[in-house]
Amino acid sequence: MNEKLKNKKISAISLGCDKNRVDLEKMLFRLRDNGFEIVDDPSDANIVIVNTCAFISPAKKEALSNIFDMCLLKNSGKLEKVLVSGCLAQRHREALQKEIPEVDFFLTAKDNERICEIVHQVYGLKEEKIKPHFGRIFTSRGSYAYLKIAEGCSNACSYCTIPRIKGRYVSFDMDAIVDEAKYLAENGIKELVLVAQDVTRYGEDLYGQNKLIELCKKLCKISGIEWIRLHYAYPERTSDELLNFIASEKKMCKYLDIPLQHIDDRILKSMRRHLDEEKTRDLVTKLKTKYPQIALRTTFIVGYPTESRADFSKLCQFLTESQFDYAGFFPYYREENTPSYFMDGQVREFVKKRRLKKVQRIQNKIATSHAKEKVGQEFLALVDFFDEEKGVFVGHTEFLSPTVDFGVEIVDNGNIKAGEFVKVRFTDFDGENYQATALEN
Repeated sequence: MNEKLKNKKISAISLGCDKNRVDLEKMLFRLRDNGFEIVDDPSDANIVIVNTCAFISPAKKEALSNIFDMCLLKNSGKLEKVLVSGCLAQRHREALQKEIPEVDFFLTAKDNERICEIVHQVYGLKEEKIKPHFGRIFTSRGSYAYLKIAEGCSNACSYCTIPRIKGRYVSFDMDAIVDEAKYLAENGIKELVLVAQDVTRYGEDLYGQNKLIELCKKLCKISGIEWIRLHYAYPERTSDELLNFIASEKKMCKYLDIPLQHIDDRILKSMRRHLDEEKTRDLVTKLKTKYPQIALRTTFIVGYPTESRADFSKLCQFLTESQFDYAGFFPYYREENTPSYFMDGQVREFVKKRRLKKVQRIQNKIATSHAKEKVGQEFLALVDFFDEEKGVFVGHTEFLSPTVDFGVEIVDNGNIKAGEFVKVRFTDFDGENYQATALEN
């Protein structure tokens, strides 16, 4: 490190998805490995990295708001440099450089590995060639970590910007993924959350055939890794072989996140989804009847162009019939340069908001009913952290994905430690979290 950069402190604001979070954690490790101090509070730092998302309009607005806040700190003399990474920088780099000159550097994905050289560059110093060591600084609380197995997407859904931002689907080398998982285990990680835009496509581009199960089998052999969770499985690639493997393998969390997006045939075809209504219903029925032990999370879009009252009513009925464990909903966002952006029949904003509230009410009632059925039962939980404000430990079970689903608030019995598994009994559910008591292990 150049003498002028000694004692420089770096902080980061992570607004990106779990996949971008992994990239940021690797960047922070490279910086710390090369002598920079990493601090939590941006106001205590000399340099701030804003890691952004650009998937939908609210994410872009949130990213821009944070960027402007950091630029204000810089203009007031409290910050020296502002760097922006993630999808917003990737998607709109040239425009942002013109619109926000206060930002010192917008990083594209290929810039992540040379973050140390870029810091030298923004200070006007000679870019030192630095050979980085592999590692991560974990930005999530708990003994779980996201393990990215691929980049990009080749599904070309009509509403999605990811292929334009990230490019086509590219699987990562299996041996490299396993090595990273071993590193995570050596650093106290108990649960791996495998992430990609579509984990169920893993290996097809690199090895000529699907290798997700083979990868998972190798990860299951790693000492210290107890749970492996999949985000996200595409419906048309959720095979019986994969479901049987999840159901039978002890270390695989009995949990799947399968974005369905809609149920009406005409809407699904317009969205360029690859499963029609009949096959979607068959998949859900199979999961509910043959694999009831697998908790199912899904996602839907409301207010997609030309969605009629009848289409929306069909979606509501499908939710009521299917009784999903968890479901997330998004109003349709009209993203530039996507096929759906140019479609006629755009649904008015107030209609989207009204429909969004209705499906959320339906699903909240279903999820609350399912949650209350679990009160009084015993489960194994992974303890994530201690909430000093509430005075309880917070964890999750294998049927609850961390930060995505309900949490588990555990009353301490004197033997609980963050990062360890504990058997608990659910005592109540408050609409957002389970309350639980720890049992003697």
